[in-house]
Amino acid sequence: MSNDHHQAADSHDHDHGHHHHHAPPKDFSRAFAVGIALNALFVGIEAFYGWRVNSLALLADAGHNLSDVAGLVLAWGGALAARRRPDATHTYGWKRASILAAFINAIVLLVAMGSLGWEAAGRLRSPVATEGWTMVVVAGVGIFINTATALMFMRGGKDDINIRGAFLHMAADALVSLGVVLGGALYLWQGWAWIDPAMSLAIALIIVVGTWSLFKQSLHLLFDGVPDGVDLAAVRRVLLGLPGVVEVHDLHVWALGSAQTALTAHLVLDPPGFDPATVLRRAEQELHTQFDIQHTTLQLETGAYARQCALRAGTGCS
Repeated sequence: MSNDHHQAADSHDHDHGHHHHHAPPKDFSRAFAVGIALNALFVGIEAFYGWRVNSLALLADAGHNLSDVAGLVLAWGGALAARRRPDATHTYGWKRASILAAFINAIVLLVAMGSLGWEAAGRLRSPVATEGWTMVVVAGVGIFINTATALMFMRGGKDDINIRGAFLHMAADALVSLGVVLGGALYLWQGWAWIDPAMSLAIALIIVVGTWSLFKQSLHLLFDGVPDGVDLAAVRRVLLGLPGVVEVHDLHVWALGSAQTALTAHLVLDPPGFDPATVLRRAEQELHTQFDIQHTTLQLETGAYARQCALRAGTGCS
């Protein structure tokens, strides 16, 4: 290590600059397996009775449930891929797969709701009689199955966008089924044939609004956007507040996966002889505690080295 340049080493001793706080990821495999099995069974039941009583709401809900079975399979695959360990060809592992799964799930859900809305609009122009009690009973079973599945994913949705996508799919299904129940009840009460497609259209709009944030967030993370909950200006202030740090540059924060955040930065020390281990330990603790950043890589520099780095703009000087 030269007099001009203190660079954090990627090692496992006490003064390393590459910090990992990898809590064991929550395993939702059982939730995925149960959810997929229950929903696949329900799709067959709902499609059969929807065809039998000529209910667009039941058929549309069955189609949406089928897309959600595929969505659960995709989310499960993304979660399993994200658990793969890094190797010589994928040095971060396959963590990004969980973000990609959430993005595709959002698109699938938006497309499914667009298709449902289109069909519902057509049925509004030409309402068709249906069988109210069958709608109520079958969709009632759907509420139970979808709500139970959604609850299995609820606890992980806050921290993992992929699990949140699975939760939104199941919660949306429960809402659609509730709409079918209400539509069937109103049909039995008033005999309104138009209530079936009208309810489908209203629910499709509600779900599109709810899904849009998942789509935007997953797209944002796919392009290495700063994750929600991390204020980059606040991160810079915390780093500048460390003892001996007078400047921060080349600061980058991005999502490694749907539930793991990474940071790299160059810290300029003054005086140059300030203890690097103290700076690194404090930085690791503050970033993890305040922003839940689990993967931190810091390069420590003197002012002289930082000025050389500035002259070589675009190189990163790492």
